[in-house]
Amino acid sequence: MGVLNVTPDSFSDGGHFLDLEQARAHARRMVAEGADLIDVGGESSRPGAPPVPLEQELERVVPVVEALAREVDCPISVDTYKPEVAREAVAAGAGLINDIRALQEPGAAEAAAGLGVPVCLMHMQGQPRTMQDAPSYNDVVTEVAECLAERMAAAEEAGLPRERMLLDPGFGFGKTLEHNYQLLRHLDRIVALGPPVLVGMSRKSMIGKLLDRPVEERLPGSLAAAAVAVYQGARIIRAHDVGATADAVRVAATAASA
Repeated sequence: MGVLNVTPDSFSDGGHFLDLEQARAHARRMVAEGADLIDVGGESSRPGAPPVPLEQELERVVPVVEALAREVDCPISVDTYKPEVAREAVAAGAGLINDIRALQEPGAAEAAAGLGVPVCLMHMQGQPRTMQDAPSYNDVVTEVAECLAERMAAAEEAGLPRERMLLDPGFGFGKTLEHNYQLLRHLDRIVALGPPVLVGMSRKSMIGKLLDRPVEERLPGSLAAAAVAVYQGARIIRAHDVGATADAVRVAATAASA
């Protein structure tokens, strides 16, 4: 899953692809490098990020989704928790909803159930503005798994069938460095919940803090994390550096199935 942030403030590529032509070119480049999905986001979810007004998010996301749905030969995902954005993006051609709040916004579960596309339910403790202030768990793996199971049940009750669900443990979303690596070590317990597991660790602080590397020097660590996740059973890797990640994923997947 190639990352396409059409935002001014995302932690890694904020401001790079605000222009529609730049966004289209980057998406085509990622597909050429091996992306099977393109994830379009119009609101940064980095730690401390402020919320974006609905109309502004729609203005950023919908034209990009509409253009890419015509131009690239892979599904387009929309990274949003707002039901209004999900509806408009799917109408424009998006084929997946990637929801960091796991359909907890009012009306989100009902909207997702009626749109007919898969939905990724992500775990997050707190909200982006404050989630890294003091994340706390008694047992992070158990609590994340239980929360995701609860969100699956709530989504199913709203009418979303389980075969249209994906799960994301939410690396970096209300987790310390230790929490993140405990989750990665025991990712198979999230995989055991059933739906395909999506992970996003690319260039994140769990790589930078461990290795003492700035964002632009986190590719080797990101590839190692991606390979471990695939070996543990993850099915989708969300990444900024698509070509290198595709190679790492292919090797790890081959080793896991040998």
